[in-house]
Amino acid sequence: MNRLLCLTSALALTAGSASAEMAFNRIASFATPLNMAPGQDRTRETSAEIIAATADGMTLVYTDSPLQALGRIDIRDPANPQPLGNIALEGEPTSVAVLGQTAFVGVNTSDSYTAPSGHLAVIDLALGQVTARCDLGGQPDSLAIAPDGSQIAVAIENERDEDNGDGRTGQLPAGFLVMGPLPGGTLDCGALMQVPLTGLASVSPEDPEPEFVDINALGEVVVTLQENNHIVVVGPDGQVRSHFPAGSVDLAGIDARDDGALVFDDAQPGRLREPDAVKWIDDDHFATANEGDMDGGSRGWTIFAKDGTVIHESGASFERALVQVGHYPDKRSDAKGVEPESIETGRFDGTPLVFVGSERGSAIGVYDVSDLSNPVLMQILPSGIGPEGFVALPERNLLVSANETDLIEDGGARAHVMIFERQNDPAAYPMLTSQGAEPLIGWGAISGMVADKDGIVWAVTDSVYSAQPSILRIDTTQTPARITQALRIHGTDAGLDLEGITLDGQGGFWLASEGRSDRDIPHALYHVDAAGAVLEQIPLPDALIAVETRFGLEGITRVGDRLWMAVQREWGDDPADHVKLLSLDLSSRTWGGVLYPKAQSDAGWTGLSEITAHAGDFYVIERDNLIGDAAVTKTLYRIPGDQMQPAPLGAPLPVVSKQQVRDLIPDLRRFGGYVVDKIEGLAIFEDGTTWISTDNDGVDDSSGETLFWSIGRL
Repeated sequence: MNRLLCLTSALALTAGSASAEMAFNRIASFATPLNMAPGQDRTRETSAEIIAATADGMTLVYTDSPLQALGRIDIRDPANPQPLGNIALEGEPTSVAVLGQTAFVGVNTSDSYTAPSGHLAVIDLALGQVTARCDLGGQPDSLAIAPDGSQIAVAIENERDEDNGDGRTGQLPAGFLVMGPLPGGTLDCGALMQVPLTGLASVSPEDPEPEFVDINALGEVVVTLQENNHIVVVGPDGQVRSHFPAGSVDLAGIDARDDGALVFDDAQPGRLREPDAVKWIDDDHFATANEGDMDGGSRGWTIFAKDGTVIHESGASFERALVQVGHYPDKRSDAKGVEPESIETGRFDGTPLVFVGSERGSAIGVYDVSDLSNPVLMQILPSGIGPEGFVALPERNLLVSANETDLIEDGGARAHVMIFERQNDPAAYPMLTSQGAEPLIGWGAISGMVADKDGIVWAVTDSVYSAQPSILRIDTTQTPARITQALRIHGTDAGLDLEGITLDGQGGFWLASEGRSDRDIPHALYHVDAAGAVLEQIPLPDALIAVETRFGLEGITRVGDRLWMAVQREWGDDPADHVKLLSLDLSSRTWGGVLYPKAQSDAGWTGLSEITAHAGDFYVIERDNLIGDAAVTKTLYRIPGDQMQPAPLGAPLPVVSKQQVRDLIPDLRRFGGYVVDKIEGLAIFEDGTTWISTDNDGVDDSSGETLFWSIGRL
């Protein structure tokens, strides 16, 4: 079943199917702390992992493992989800499925890996109460209910201790499958039966670790044994009907090195699939998300017939599609890349769709599988950080993702549930792509920008790609905007953290690098030619370096023979809540500056992230480092040009005034997700047309989204 796969996977922007006439767009997001009761500590970690919906599609329920609770969300108005509170559970919830208004939740109560235990909790969602429990005899993972509600299946994983025996399988007790009927929607504990799965896989046959289950309309249960790289199909009578190895894939055209560069010339032959999630597409075929665990992870997804025949293998194409939209996590290159973990299926207006979730890329691929042997990638959606579960609601034209990662300890985004609606409107995301570029251009962490002519914007990438500092050429006349070229900076051995770019008027560029002396990255300006070769490096004056902080240059612009640079935050000689705008006269090589009065902040910090000259005035982006509802300052300001009269450094610097041009928080909310912190790019064309972008941090502790949009003319 091995195939050599080096696929570049282009998005199908037009297609003949019904699904091509509509697109999924995010309409809302819901932060999991909102479900905590008044007075509870909302700084505690929460999560949204596996998600399901009531029969009427009006209520969502999700497992929250850190809180040992089942969260509920009212989506009668899906664009305005409301908290319904958490239901406390006596243990860690691992999965949930809903029949009518009754939720069935697998709850892990294990004392240890060698003494696994758990139960199935039955919850009346209207009452918010646990009404019954059935012991499962082990540690539950996934569970599923048959489409007709006639039966339930639970994967009892009895997972291994990854710190024991080099983390290998072969650690007993073995996992198994639990099945049982649901007569009238009720659960009879005595009717539950255990289905052994030992002796089937070639990898540790004595220790199966079932991961995910799903049930088709025939009552057949498909089970993935992830670490065993095996798949089992069990009939409604509990008898194994087929089983087979999940197989391997020969990957080519991938990045397999965590080195601060995006280079897609590696290969991984014989990469085990080790599938995680599995979902039936119809009664004879199912799809797997091949996340990998112990020895594998093939970076894609597969369609199998239930006899084990591979109908379609995505190979590297799914990952490469994420590369094109800036969702590739370089820090996972040497592991499992984008790690497809979740999968969902649904039939929307007669079109069968498969939704593939990338845990590390924080994105969702939407595929039309009308032809099972040739799925068509219709969209890439921004899911939130670490998608773990999905629920498709075709009757309401909705898709919902549960995103488990909570970055409260790092001051980052909280775990979220994201809601997408299938609309007649065109796809709003991605806003920026390198689709069509050959060779493949990987990108992310966009910082400074500058407008050229004919709709071209040039942007720089920051220190996330320390081994590959780049200038990106962006064509804004296309929708979405297209990255058509990547100039790699060369000709210097200095470390670079590019945060600003401006045209030199001769076909080249001036770049601003934010330094960090503790990491041997100089605070400096770089003059580069049209091919990215460094012509000159100009360090900041010694007097400034003596009072440096790590928050240095965050933008550069040119007016005639003078460069202006924004310093992000106060340095040692700045008054409180004031930052320098530095000036360099290129003809005399003299430095000067003015002071900019930035906003005070009751939480976090505020600073500058960009500066651009236009029509005699100067424009800056001022932002705080806060996310979501906590965000206060994401603002475009104008500084009158006649005030930009630099005084020599070391002398008292004049203080300029600022005038608000646009509060950017409403723009960020309009995109349906949480308010991101890093607005870092500003480009203004001669006619005043203005483009703004966000920095996605290279998909590291980030949703991976790059928001790139125009606010029209100033």
